[in-house]
Amino acid sequence: MNGESPSRSDPLSQARALAELNDRSREIFRQIVESYLATGEPVGSRNISRLLHAPLSPASVRNVMADLEHAGLIFAPHTSAGRLPTETGLRFFVDAMLEIGDLSVEDRGNIEAQMRAAAQGRDFESALAEASAMLSGLSRGAGVVVTSKQDPTLKHIEFVRLDPMRALVVLVSEDGSVENRLLDLPPGLPASALTEAANFLNARIRGKTLADVRDETRVLRESMERELDALTARLIEAGVAFPSQGVDQRHLIVRGQANLLADLQALEDLERIRLLFEDLETQTDVIDLLGRAEAGEGVRIFIGSENKLFSLSGSSLVAAPFRDGAQKIVGVLGVIGPTRLNYARIVPMVDYTAKLLSRMLEGSGR
Repeated sequence: MNGESPSRSDPLSQARALAELNDRSREIFRQIVESYLATGEPVGSRNISRLLHAPLSPASVRNVMADLEHAGLIFAPHTSAGRLPTETGLRFFVDAMLEIGDLSVEDRGNIEAQMRAAAQGRDFESALAEASAMLSGLSRGAGVVVTSKQDPTLKHIEFVRLDPMRALVVLVSEDGSVENRLLDLPPGLPASALTEAANFLNARIRGKTLADVRDETRVLRESMERELDALTARLIEAGVAFPSQGVDQRHLIVRGQANLLADLQALEDLERIRLLFEDLETQTDVIDLLGRAEAGEGVRIFIGSENKLFSLSGSSLVAAPFRDGAQKIVGVLGVIGPTRLNYARIVPMVDYTAKLLSRMLEGSGR
């Protein structure tokens, strides 16, 4: 969103001004914001006076609008006598005045049906892509999902001696992928120790990730030392001590960018969307922004220049984390669109989808 700088740059002064808004000022401000969210157009005092519950002349409305502008909540575009909310105003509206209802039965049914269909016979990543596309279709924005790359479950492990001091650890996953890693061997390790270590691990790794096996070997340290000699036990610990390949690897899925072109109202909107597309292509920055939504519970809303990623395109992000069966946050999903997103509808939609996805992951044992 483009807007003039608030008249009160001092945060304390601005906070005081917001706290001092009376009911009439809040109602007029609400009308300005809701008109903007519905149409994207500036609204003038004459139109607002017609919308108010209590009669008020256009002149009196203009006086209140002047106070709201001084507080940094609204501004006058140079092309119109009407007013639009500033980003500060939108943030105040979202935090203090937005009334978020529950999803309708129809919306819940649509989300549940599409999520069930997405999970049928598809791998996890494909299901997430479907979830992103679903959010895009329901919100008319761009649906986004970012998730950690999951470590594959293991099928087989083997130790292959290369020379007296080095071996190759061969990790075969259930999905058919193979990883080879070099391992330094303890001095004096007998050849039989490689076979014993592999047998010990293969009896326990099926269906588990490398991280799972690593945690289990710590728990089984005493039994390892009873069943195996000390050098073989050390070999097992070293063989699974490698960091998991998927750690800190993040994957971004974006669907529905075309929706952002459907409601253009001016050439400046086209330029804004062009800048947003450039932002989305900078995947690292989008992933970092979505990662910030993992910091707290529930839905997070990022508006315009509050984050550097959208500082030029004037866009907003509504995002919520989802969890696996162990209640660990494994990703974030959300909706990106213009700052005049229908927050009252999209916030509960994103929240419900994230919770539904979490329940599906829990039910699948992920």
